[in-house]
Amino acid sequence: MGAVKLEHLPHYTYDDYKKWEGKWELVGGIAYNMSPAQTTMHQRISQKIGWLLETALKDCARCKALLPVDWKIDDDTVVQPDNLVVCDEDMEGAYITKAPLVIFEILSKSTAAKDTGLKFELYEKEGVKYYVIVNPDDSVAKLFLLREGRYIKEGDFDRQSYRFEASDCGFDFDFSKIWG
Repeated sequence: MGAVKLEHLPHYTYDDYKKWEGKWELVGGIAYNMSPAQTTMHQRISQKIGWLLETALKDCARCKALLPVDWKIDDDTVVQPDNLVVCDEDMEGAYITKAPLVIFEILSKSTAAKDTGLKFELYEKEGVKYYVIVNPDDSVAKLFLLREGRYIKEGDFDRQSYRFEASDCGFDFDFSKIWG
């Protein structure tokens, strides 16, 4: 049997997505189940990233750190990054609509291909300034900066700090504090 043609696959929208139980993402009308739940290591790293971001942004009135929240890009694309920083976004709705300044995705065996391929391309296309791919297996975070519409690798971070720049507030992030 040959490859399945795209036109034969079901196409879902945000209205479908809102009715689903469990954790899902929707990219280009294709549903991605986010089960099983993340490992305890994944959750610990995410909690530390969230705490570090929250602390770093305490004096910035424009930017906020968030844990997974729906980012509705359009009617057939909704994703939930592991950790993110948003600036100038209305925090009252059911989802965010603007591209985050920073997204952290923590790899797992079940999501690694999607995070390093599909989401990498999606975040680049949507204008996410910083994309950080965190690998708990080797304690390295690959950091990409959007320049002229393309991600350029800034480096591999394990024990170093990095300065993230927003339009009127920047912050330092110490990668050594997220491991273990």
